[in-house]
Amino acid sequence: MEKPLDFATLAVHAGEGPCPATGALDTPIYQSTTFVSADSDEMAAVYGEEKPGYMYTRYGNPTIHALEAKLAALEGGEAALATSSGMAAVSTAILGYVKTGDHVVAARSLYGATYNFLNRKLPRMGASATFVDSTCAEDFEKAIQPNTRLIYFETPSNPVLDVVDIAAVAAVGRAHGIPTIVDNTFASPALQQPLRLGITVVVHSATKYLCGHGDAMGGAIIGPRDYISLLVHEIIRDYGGVISPFNAWLILRGIRTLHLRMPAHCSNAQRIAEFLSGHAKVEHVNYPGLPDHPGHGLAKKQMKAFGAMISFEAKGGYAGGKQVMDRVKLFARAASLGDTRSLIVHPASTSHRAVPPEERRAIGITDGLVRLSVGIEAAEDLINDLDQALQF
Repeated sequence: MEKPLDFATLAVHAGEGPCPATGALDTPIYQSTTFVSADSDEMAAVYGEEKPGYMYTRYGNPTIHALEAKLAALEGGEAALATSSGMAAVSTAILGYVKTGDHVVAARSLYGATYNFLNRKLPRMGASATFVDSTCAEDFEKAIQPNTRLIYFETPSNPVLDVVDIAAVAAVGRAHGIPTIVDNTFASPALQQPLRLGITVVVHSATKYLCGHGDAMGGAIIGPRDYISLLVHEIIRDYGGVISPFNAWLILRGIRTLHLRMPAHCSNAQRIAEFLSGHAKVEHVNYPGLPDHPGHGLAKKQMKAFGAMISFEAKGGYAGGKQVMDRVKLFARAASLGDTRSLIVHPASTSHRAVPPEERRAIGITDGLVRLSVGIEAAEDLINDLDQALQF
Protein backbone atom coordinates (compact mmCIF):
# COMPACT_ATOMS: atom_id res chain seq x y z
CA MET A 1 0.00 0.00 0.00
CA GLU A 2 1.41 3.37 -1.00
CA LYS A 3 2.15 5.80 1.80
CA PRO A 4 -0.10 8.91 1.61
CA LEU A 5 1.66 12.06 0.54
CA ASP A 6 2.47 14.66 3.18
CA PHE A 7 0.45 17.89 3.30
CA ALA A 8 3.44 19.91 2.06
CA THR A 9 3.80 17.68 -0.99
CA LEU A 10 0.07 17.88 -1.74
CA ALA A 11 0.17 21.68 -1.42
CA VAL A 12 2.81 21.78 -4.17
CA HIS A 13 1.75 18.94 -6.47
CA ALA A 14 -1.94 17.97 -5.98
CA GLY A 15 -4.18 18.77 -8.95
CA GLU A 16 -1.30 19.95 -11.10
CA GLY A 17 1.11 18.43 -13.59
CA PRO A 18 2.97 19.37 -16.76
CA CYS A 19 0.71 20.59 -19.56
CA PRO A 20 0.13 17.59 -21.88
CA ALA A 21 0.17 19.84 -24.95
CA THR A 22 3.25 21.98 -24.27
CA GLY A 23 5.05 20.45 -21.29
CA ALA A 24 4.67 23.70 -19.31
CA LEU A 25 5.46 22.91 -15.68
CA ASP A 26 3.17 25.57 -14.24
CA THR A 27 -0.60 25.22 -14.71
CA PRO A 28 -1.57 27.48 -17.62
CA ILE A 29 -4.10 30.26 -17.17
CA TYR A 30 -6.88 29.30 -19.56
CA GLN A 31 -8.14 32.88 -19.82
CA SER A 32 -10.87 31.98 -22.25
CA THR A 33 -14.61 32.18 -21.82
CA THR A 34 -15.36 29.56 -24.43
CA PHE A 35 -13.81 26.41 -25.96
CA VAL A 36 -14.09 25.09 -29.52
CA SER A 37 -15.41 21.65 -30.46
CA ALA A 38 -14.33 19.71 -33.54
CA ASP A 39 -17.89 19.22 -34.75
CA SER A 40 -21.53 19.36 -33.62
CA ASP A 41 -21.47 15.80 -32.28
CA GLU A 42 -18.49 16.53 -30.05
CA MET A 43 -20.05 19.76 -28.83
CA ALA A 44 -23.28 17.93 -27.97
CA ALA A 45 -21.34 15.18 -26.17
CA VAL A 46 -19.33 17.67 -24.09
CA TYR A 47 -22.43 19.73 -23.31
CA GLY A 48 -24.28 16.57 -22.21
CA GLU A 49 -21.25 15.41 -20.17
CA GLU A 50 -21.05 12.24 -22.22
CA LYS A 51 -17.46 13.14 -23.10
CA PRO A 52 -14.82 14.96 -21.03
CA GLY A 53 -14.08 18.44 -22.24
CA TYR A 54 -14.79 22.13 -21.89
CA MET A 55 -17.27 24.43 -23.61
CA TYR A 56 -17.79 27.55 -21.48
CA THR A 57 -15.92 28.71 -18.37
CA ARG A 58 -19.10 29.10 -16.30
CA TYR A 59 -19.50 25.35 -16.83
CA GLY A 60 -15.86 24.46 -16.25
CA ASN A 61 -12.29 25.52 -16.98
CA PRO A 62 -8.97 23.60 -16.79
CA THR A 63 -7.30 26.15 -14.49
CA ILE A 64 -10.28 26.15 -12.14
CA HIS A 65 -10.44 22.35 -12.14
CA ALA A 66 -6.75 22.18 -11.15
CA LEU A 67 -7.52 24.37 -8.13
CA GLU A 68 -10.54 22.25 -7.21
CA ALA A 69 -8.48 19.06 -7.33
CA LYS A 70 -5.85 20.61 -5.06
CA LEU A 71 -8.48 21.85 -2.58
CA ALA A 72 -10.09 18.41 -2.35
CA ALA A 73 -6.71 16.79 -1.71
CA LEU A 74 -5.72 19.26 1.02
CA GLU A 75 -9.00 18.88 2.94
CA GLY A 76 -9.24 15.13 2.35
CA GLY A 77 -12.57 15.47 0.52
CA GLU A 78 -14.06 13.63 -2.43
CA ALA A 79 -14.55 16.74 -4.55
CA ALA A 80 -14.35 20.53 -4.45
CA LEU A 81 -15.96 23.54 -6.07
CA ALA A 82 -14.14 26.87 -6.44
CA THR A 83 -16.31 30.00 -6.33
CA SER A 84 -15.92 33.71 -7.00
CA SER A 85 -15.67 34.69 -3.31
CA GLY A 86 -15.93 33.33 0.20
CA MET A 87 -19.56 34.44 0.45
CA ALA A 88 -20.33 32.77 -2.87
CA ALA A 89 -19.00 29.58 -1.27
CA VAL A 90 -21.00 30.08 1.94
CA SER A 91 -24.29 30.89 0.21
CA THR A 92 -23.91 28.19 -2.44
CA ALA A 93 -23.06 25.54 0.16
CA ILE A 94 -26.07 26.46 2.31
CA LEU A 95 -28.46 26.57 -0.65
CA GLY A 96 -27.32 23.08 -1.58
CA TYR A 97 -29.12 21.80 1.52
CA VAL A 98 -31.75 24.40 2.42
CA LYS A 99 -35.01 25.18 0.63
CA THR A 100 -38.32 26.86 1.47
CA GLY A 101 -39.69 25.58 4.78
CA ASP A 102 -36.32 24.34 6.06
CA HIS A 103 -34.45 25.34 9.21
CA VAL A 104 -30.75 25.83 10.01
CA VAL A 105 -29.02 25.57 13.39
CA ALA A 106 -26.01 27.91 13.40
CA ALA A 107 -23.46 29.26 15.83
CA ARG A 108 -24.14 32.89 16.72
CA SER A 109 -20.45 33.77 16.45
CA LEU A 110 -20.05 34.04 12.68
CA TYR A 111 -18.59 36.32 10.05
CA GLY A 112 -20.99 39.25 9.70
CA ALA A 113 -22.02 38.56 6.10
CA THR A 114 -22.68 34.89 6.90
CA TYR A 115 -24.83 35.90 9.87
CA ASN A 116 -26.76 38.30 7.65
CA PHE A 117 -27.29 35.64 4.99
CA LEU A 118 -28.74 33.24 7.55
CA ASN A 119 -30.65 35.86 9.53
CA ARG A 120 -31.97 38.08 6.69
CA LYS A 121 -31.70 36.36 3.33
CA LEU A 122 -32.95 32.90 4.27
CA PRO A 123 -36.25 34.23 5.70
CA ARG A 124 -36.91 35.92 2.33
CA MET A 125 -36.64 32.47 0.80
CA GLY A 126 -39.05 30.98 3.31
CA ALA A 127 -36.39 29.31 5.46
CA SER A 128 -35.23 30.12 9.00
CA ALA A 129 -32.25 29.85 11.34
CA THR A 130 -31.75 29.44 15.08
CA PHE A 131 -28.50 30.83 16.48
CA VAL A 132 -26.76 28.99 19.32
CA ASP A 133 -25.02 31.23 21.85
CA SER A 134 -22.66 28.62 23.30
CA THR A 135 -19.94 26.42 21.83
CA CYS A 136 -21.38 23.25 23.37
CA ALA A 137 -22.46 20.48 21.02
CA GLU A 138 -25.39 19.74 23.34
CA ASP A 139 -26.79 23.21 22.73
CA PHE A 140 -26.62 22.71 18.98
CA GLU A 141 -28.59 19.51 19.48
CA LYS A 142 -31.21 21.24 21.66
CA ALA A 143 -31.83 23.78 18.87
CA ILE A 144 -32.72 21.11 16.30
CA GLN A 145 -36.29 21.22 15.02
CA PRO A 146 -38.26 18.69 12.93
CA ASN A 147 -37.46 20.69 9.77
CA THR A 148 -33.76 21.27 10.52
CA ARG A 149 -31.73 20.45 7.42
CA LEU A 150 -28.32 21.88 8.28
CA ILE A 151 -25.93 22.67 11.14
CA TYR A 152 -23.45 25.48 10.37
CA PHE A 153 -20.55 26.96 12.37
CA GLU A 154 -17.03 28.41 12.25
CA THR A 155 -14.09 27.40 14.39
CA PRO A 156 -12.18 29.43 15.36
CA SER A 157 -14.93 31.96 14.84
CA ASN A 158 -14.76 35.46 13.42
CA PRO A 159 -13.87 37.69 15.24
CA VAL A 160 -14.06 36.47 18.87
CA LEU A 161 -12.15 33.22 18.28
CA ASP A 162 -14.68 30.83 19.80
CA VAL A 163 -13.61 27.20 19.47
CA VAL A 164 -16.26 24.55 18.74
CA ASP A 165 -15.74 20.80 19.16
CA ILE A 166 -15.81 19.71 15.53
CA ALA A 167 -16.10 15.97 16.16
CA ALA A 168 -18.85 16.45 18.76
CA VAL A 169 -21.04 18.62 16.51
CA ALA A 170 -20.42 16.26 13.60
CA ALA A 171 -21.66 13.42 15.80
CA VAL A 172 -24.82 15.39 16.61
CA GLY A 173 -25.44 15.86 12.91
CA ARG A 174 -24.95 12.18 12.13
CA ALA A 175 -27.23 11.12 14.97
CA HIS A 176 -30.06 13.20 13.51
CA GLY A 177 -29.25 12.67 9.83
CA ILE A 178 -28.40 16.36 9.40
CA PRO A 179 -25.40 17.51 7.34
CA THR A 180 -22.84 19.80 8.96
CA ILE A 181 -20.86 22.64 7.39
CA VAL A 182 -17.75 24.25 8.91
CA ASP A 183 -16.13 27.45 7.71
CA ASN A 184 -12.43 26.57 7.97
CA THR A 185 -11.08 29.94 6.76
CA PHE A 186 -9.39 31.00 10.02
CA ALA A 187 -7.47 27.73 10.38
CA SER A 188 -6.93 26.66 6.76
CA PRO A 189 -6.38 22.98 5.95
CA ALA A 190 -2.77 23.39 7.09
CA LEU A 191 -3.99 23.58 10.70
CA GLN A 192 -7.35 21.82 10.73
CA GLN A 193 -9.20 19.30 8.54
CA PRO A 194 -12.82 19.05 9.67
CA LEU A 195 -13.83 16.39 7.11
CA ARG A 196 -11.48 13.95 8.85
CA LEU A 197 -13.36 14.68 12.10
CA GLY A 198 -16.73 13.76 10.60
CA ILE A 199 -17.96 17.07 9.17
CA THR A 200 -19.94 16.80 5.92
CA VAL A 201 -18.76 19.93 4.09
CA VAL A 202 -16.01 22.52 4.52
CA VAL A 203 -16.11 26.05 3.12
CA HIS A 204 -13.37 28.66 2.79
CA SER A 205 -12.85 32.21 1.78
CA ALA A 206 -9.93 31.29 -0.49
CA THR A 207 -9.16 35.01 -0.61
CA LYS A 208 -7.53 34.60 2.79
CA TYR A 209 -4.85 32.05 3.81
CA LEU A 210 -5.21 29.83 0.74
CA CYS A 211 -4.26 32.75 -1.50
CA GLY A 212 -2.15 34.39 1.18
CA HIS A 213 -1.01 37.42 -0.78
CA GLY A 214 -4.03 39.71 -0.87
CA ASP A 215 -4.24 39.68 -4.66
CA ALA A 216 -7.05 37.26 -5.56
CA MET A 217 -10.64 36.70 -4.51
CA GLY A 218 -12.23 33.28 -4.35
CA GLY A 219 -14.09 30.72 -2.29
CA ALA A 220 -14.06 26.96 -1.88
CA ILE A 221 -16.51 24.19 -1.00
CA ILE A 222 -15.21 20.69 -0.29
CA GLY A 223 -17.40 17.68 0.40
CA PRO A 224 -19.10 14.55 -1.00
CA ARG A 225 -18.88 14.12 -4.76
CA ASP A 226 -22.67 13.87 -5.26
CA TYR A 227 -23.24 17.06 -3.28
CA ILE A 228 -20.56 19.00 -5.18
CA SER A 229 -22.10 17.76 -8.44
CA LEU A 230 -25.48 19.08 -7.27
CA LEU A 231 -23.96 22.49 -6.56
CA VAL A 232 -22.30 22.56 -9.97
CA HIS A 233 -25.42 21.65 -11.90
CA GLU A 234 -28.18 23.29 -9.87
CA ILE A 235 -26.70 26.37 -8.18
CA ILE A 236 -23.33 27.72 -9.27
CA ARG A 237 -24.10 27.71 -13.00
CA ASP A 238 -27.43 29.45 -12.54
CA TYR A 239 -26.47 31.88 -9.77
CA GLY A 240 -23.17 32.56 -11.53
CA GLY A 241 -20.69 32.70 -8.65
CA VAL A 242 -17.87 31.22 -10.74
CA ILE A 243 -14.24 32.09 -10.01
CA SER A 244 -12.17 33.60 -12.84
CA PRO A 245 -9.32 31.49 -14.28
CA PHE A 246 -6.77 34.16 -13.34
CA ASN A 247 -7.91 34.25 -9.71
CA ALA A 248 -7.90 30.45 -9.63
CA TRP A 249 -4.30 30.48 -10.88
CA LEU A 250 -3.25 33.05 -8.27
CA ILE A 251 -4.78 30.92 -5.49
CA LEU A 252 -3.06 27.81 -6.88
CA ARG A 253 0.21 29.71 -6.67
CA GLY A 254 -0.52 30.84 -3.13
CA ILE A 255 -1.40 27.36 -1.85
CA ARG A 256 2.04 26.05 -2.81
CA THR A 257 3.55 27.99 0.11
CA LEU A 258 0.68 27.52 2.58
CA HIS A 259 2.62 24.96 4.64
CA LEU A 260 5.53 27.39 4.90
CA ARG A 261 3.53 30.52 5.67
CA MET A 262 1.25 29.17 8.40
CA PRO A 263 3.97 28.30 10.96
CA ALA A 264 5.37 31.83 10.60
CA HIS A 265 1.90 33.37 10.98
CA CYS A 266 1.16 31.24 14.06
CA SER A 267 4.52 31.81 15.76
CA ASN A 268 4.10 35.59 15.41
CA ALA A 269 0.51 35.46 16.67
CA GLN A 270 1.47 33.50 19.77
CA ARG A 271 4.12 36.06 20.72
CA ILE A 272 1.79 38.99 20.07
CA ALA A 273 -1.08 37.43 22.05
CA GLU A 274 1.24 36.87 25.02
CA PHE A 275 2.45 40.48 24.79
CA LEU A 276 -1.08 41.88 24.63
CA SER A 277 -2.34 39.72 27.48
CA GLY A 278 0.16 41.39 29.81
CA HIS A 279 -0.33 44.96 28.58
CA ALA A 280 -1.80 47.52 30.96
CA LYS A 281 -3.98 49.09 28.23
CA VAL A 282 -5.60 45.81 27.17
CA GLU A 283 -8.71 44.49 28.94
CA HIS A 284 -8.64 40.96 27.51
CA VAL A 285 -7.29 38.96 24.57
CA ASN A 286 -9.07 36.33 22.48
CA TYR A 287 -6.54 33.80 21.19
CA PRO A 288 -6.82 30.00 21.48
CA GLY A 289 -3.08 29.72 22.08
CA LEU A 290 -3.36 31.39 25.47
CA PRO A 291 -3.86 28.88 28.32
CA ASP A 292 -6.71 30.94 29.80
CA HIS A 293 -8.74 30.87 26.59
CA PRO A 294 -11.86 28.71 27.17
CA GLY A 295 -11.14 26.71 24.02
CA HIS A 296 -7.40 26.28 24.54
CA GLY A 297 -7.49 22.56 25.35
CA LEU A 298 -9.90 21.78 22.53
CA ALA A 299 -7.94 23.84 20.00
CA LYS A 300 -4.78 22.02 21.04
CA LYS A 301 -6.56 18.73 20.34
CA GLN A 302 -8.16 19.50 16.95
CA MET A 303 -5.70 22.01 15.47
CA LYS A 304 -2.03 21.62 14.55
CA ALA A 305 -1.38 25.19 15.76
CA PHE A 306 -3.54 28.00 17.10
CA GLY A 307 -3.77 30.20 14.02
CA ALA A 308 -2.86 33.81 13.34
CA MET A 309 -6.07 35.65 14.20
CA ILE A 310 -6.28 37.63 17.45
CA SER A 311 -8.89 39.97 18.83
CA PHE A 312 -8.52 42.13 21.93
CA GLU A 313 -10.34 44.80 23.89
CA ALA A 314 -8.37 48.00 24.36
CA LYS A 315 -9.16 50.00 27.49
CA GLY A 316 -11.33 53.00 26.78
CA GLY A 317 -13.99 51.19 24.72
CA TYR A 318 -14.73 52.63 21.29
CA ALA A 319 -12.31 55.53 21.75
CA GLY A 320 -9.54 53.20 22.89
CA GLY A 321 -10.02 50.83 19.97
CA LYS A 322 -10.11 53.78 17.58
CA GLN A 323 -6.85 55.14 18.96
CA VAL A 324 -5.08 51.82 18.45
CA MET A 325 -6.40 51.69 14.90
CA ASP A 326 -5.28 55.25 14.16
CA ARG A 327 -1.82 54.95 15.74
CA VAL A 328 -0.46 51.73 14.20
CA LYS A 329 2.26 52.16 11.59
CA LEU A 330 3.06 48.63 10.36
CA PHE A 331 -0.37 47.05 10.69
CA ALA A 332 -2.47 47.98 7.67
CA ARG A 333 -6.00 49.24 8.39
CA ALA A 334 -7.63 46.81 5.98
CA ALA A 335 -10.73 44.63 6.12
CA SER A 336 -9.39 41.21 5.26
CA LEU A 337 -7.16 38.52 6.75
CA GLY A 338 -4.67 35.83 5.87
CA ASP A 339 -2.28 38.17 4.05
CA THR A 340 1.49 37.95 4.45
CA ARG A 341 1.18 41.52 5.74
CA SER A 342 -0.35 42.22 9.15
CA LEU A 343 -3.81 43.78 9.12
CA ILE A 344 -5.98 45.46 11.73
CA VAL A 345 -9.72 46.08 11.72
CA HIS A 346 -12.49 47.33 14.01
CA PRO A 347 -15.36 44.79 13.64
CA ALA A 348 -18.09 46.96 15.16
CA SER A 349 -17.69 49.53 12.40
CA THR A 350 -16.78 47.19 9.51
CA SER A 351 -17.45 43.44 9.20
CA HIS A 352 -20.22 43.39 11.83
CA ARG A 353 -21.65 46.90 11.45
CA ALA A 354 -24.88 45.47 9.99
CA VAL A 355 -25.39 43.24 13.04
CA PRO A 356 -27.61 44.99 15.61
CA PRO A 357 -25.52 46.31 18.57
CA GLU A 358 -27.26 44.13 21.15
CA GLU A 359 -26.62 41.05 19.02
CA ARG A 360 -23.01 42.06 18.47
CA ARG A 361 -22.42 42.43 22.17
CA ALA A 362 -24.13 39.11 22.86
CA ILE A 363 -21.40 37.32 20.90
CA GLY A 364 -18.55 39.37 22.41
CA ILE A 365 -18.11 41.99 19.70
CA THR A 366 -17.86 45.03 21.92
CA ASP A 367 -17.46 48.58 20.63
CA GLY A 368 -13.75 48.59 21.43
CA LEU A 369 -12.85 45.17 20.05
CA VAL A 370 -9.90 45.18 17.65
CA ARG A 371 -9.08 42.24 15.36
CA LEU A 372 -5.58 41.45 14.14
CA SER A 373 -4.58 39.28 11.22
CA VAL A 374 -0.96 38.63 12.07
CA GLY A 375 1.37 38.48 9.09
CA ILE A 376 4.85 37.05 8.59
CA GLU A 377 6.92 40.16 9.34
CA ALA A 378 9.41 40.12 12.24
CA ALA A 379 7.42 39.54 15.45
CA GLU A 380 9.44 42.10 17.40
CA ASP A 381 8.59 44.85 14.92
CA LEU A 382 4.89 44.04 15.11
CA ILE A 383 4.98 44.02 18.92
CA ASN A 384 6.77 47.38 18.99
CA ASP A 385 4.14 48.81 16.63
CA LEU A 386 1.28 47.68 18.87
CA ASP A 387 3.10 48.86 21.99
CA GLN A 388 3.50 52.41 20.68
CA ALA A 389 -0.11 52.39 19.44
CA LEU A 390 -1.30 51.49 22.95
CA GLN A 391 0.48 54.44 24.56
CA PHE A 392 -2.57 56.66 25.09
